[in-house]
Amino acid sequence: MRFALKAVDAANRVIALEVDAADEAGARDIARGRGYTILSARGAFAWRRKRAFPTTVFSIQLLSLLDAGLNVVEALQALAEKEPHGESRRILAGVLEGLRHGEALSQAASRYPEAFDPLYVATLRSAERTGSIQDALSRYVAYREEFDRVRKKVVSALLYPAILVAVSTLVLAFLMLYVVPRFARVYEDVSTGLPFFSAALLFVGRFVEQHYLAVLALLIAGIAATGYFLSKEHFRAAILARLTRIPSIGERMYVFQLARFYRTTSMLLRAGIPAARAFEMVGDLLAADLRKNLARAKALIEQGQPMSAALVAAGLATPIAARMLAVGEKSGQMGELTDRIAGFYDEETARFVDAFTRVFEPLLMAVLGGAVGLVVVLMYMPVFELAGAIR
Repeated sequence: MRFALKAVDAANRVIALEVDAADEAGARDIARGRGYTILSARGAFAWRRKRAFPTTVFSIQLLSLLDAGLNVVEALQALAEKEPHGESRRILAGVLEGLRHGEALSQAASRYPEAFDPLYVATLRSAERTGSIQDALSRYVAYREEFDRVRKKVVSALLYPAILVAVSTLVLAFLMLYVVPRFARVYEDVSTGLPFFSAALLFVGRFVEQHYLAVLALLIAGIAATGYFLSKEHFRAAILARLTRIPSIGERMYVFQLARFYRTTSMLLRAGIPAARAFEMVGDLLAADLRKNLARAKALIEQGQPMSAALVAAGLATPIAARMLAVGEKSGQMGELTDRIAGFYDEETARFVDAFTRVFEPLLMAVLGGAVGLVVVLMYMPVFELAGAIR
């Protein structure tokens, strides 16, 4: 569920932000974890949600204008003038106003957390220290592209099976709600001698025809209930928790989450954020069970443990990652090494997705085709038997 909050940021400014959480207490905890002091919180209805600010596209366009020789103010003015959407234009105008009042770009952007997350603000702040905003924006764009690459691959791999399931479900629904009831009328006079499964199927057809409104209402209610429960974070978390107990799938989901964790941590470490603070900022990327492990790793780091030892003790590093982290600590390049670990995990996930889809899609087609074929065979089996009896 989405919650609208009023909060006070680190500069003692009152801001408005929205977060997704299972309940109001969870929304408050997420906002506190980002460093805000909460004034009020209330539920935000889905139809009131504003159009998301295209942060990645904005960064690419800003980088192009800066490379063309414009300064930050001129580039932001050009982007604000071309932006057709009122909310995005309002955000860019607010950032420009902050710059005109002497604020740094990171400070002006931090006033709009719904558009610029803490990671983006930290990236801008690091650029202000080094004096190279183009390099910082390039790193952020590359981070977003890599972050989305595997996720898009997973989504695209699931798209075809989802379409296949949907089409097959519609075909089965058409057969059961329209065709089978009409076959049941044909066999009304044949009260005996029908095969058991054919008789059961035709009984279902008669029942659907006589109570079609109730059946339709149950189907709609089932779809609505499924959508409602899937919109709840705790319900999705419960499903994920059960999936993780399946050995092969659970291991891949674990690796996928570690890839997101290490890639975002790499971005924060390169921006000059301490490891303990970086762990706080990336907690929302992990599932609920792994957040406890991350809290343990943060506590160990605060007690003086090296980052590699803390992550290994918390169960957030595979043996290969542990070795690479140790190398990073010796060389002082933790940002680069954590990014390489994320890349290694991403490639492992991509290979698993490719292998899984090659096996899963044919099996799914066979199962769904068999289900449709079984219904058709059961409908026509009495016809074949009657034809044989006539001979």
